[in-house]
Amino acid sequence: GDVRFAEGEWVGLELTDDPGMHDGSVMGIPYFDCPVAKGVFARAVQLSDAAAVVTTPEAATPLASVSPTPVAALTAVAIKAAEDEAHATLPSKERTADGSVSLGQEVQWGGKIGVVRYIGDVRFAAGEWVGLELTDAKGMHDGSVMGVPYFDCPPAKGVFARPAQLSASSAVLGGTPAAAGASAVVSTAQKVAASMSGAPDGYATPPSKQRTADRSIRLGQEVVWHDKKGVVRYIGDVRFAAGQWVGIELLD
Repeated sequence: GDVRFAEGEWVGLELTDDPGMHDGSVMGIPYFDCPVAKGVFARAVQLSDAAAVVTTPEAATPLASVSPTPVAALTAVAIKAAEDEAHATLPSKERTADGSVSLGQEVQWGGKIGVVRYIGDVRFAAGEWVGLELTDAKGMHDGSVMGVPYFDCPPAKGVFARPAQLSASSAVLGGTPAAAGASAVVSTAQKVAASMSGAPDGYATPPSKQRTADRSIRLGQEVVWHDKKGVVRYIGDVRFAAGQWVGIELLD
């Protein structure tokens, strides 16, 4: 079937004797189960029916070319290329579309001061987003969201916000009339950004569903996400993106 590390149809194999590359999971996505270092992926054209293999001495030399090694090597190239792409931080714009925020600028978001580290599209929601490294307050990540690296910062210092949710930190900290106006903007922004910041600010925790729509995941279930174990704590709608989402408490 389809895989996430390359295009087209792929076949997952559990090798019987030779060493493979994985246990059926690639880049945190489980496709099948097999012993560690026994799994590989290959194209259908790279495979032949084992029952049709002739084991006569005359066939020994030609059959040597039908070993799993080329399959593993080709799969390794595809996976390595996908991993390199996944771990390379995405290129940032220098300014937001409206020109109000620039890369490296110090801004205020929800009463917290941060430095702009990324401007552009993201994979977790539509539209233009700004990635911030908070200077003092606690954030949500290290610049990577859902396995996609957008920028680098210390753990739990990164957040994402809409450009309209930001204001220049100098105006907010000055205690001037401009500061009062900016504070009002921030107050409005806090309502929009509450779900992203994790700060309640008067918002009640939304009720969770007991199961996902397809009933494959339930509340309290132990799951694996990108090779990390966690427990499902929330199932339902969120304010930062469309569709149904699952909130997980990571165990390690």
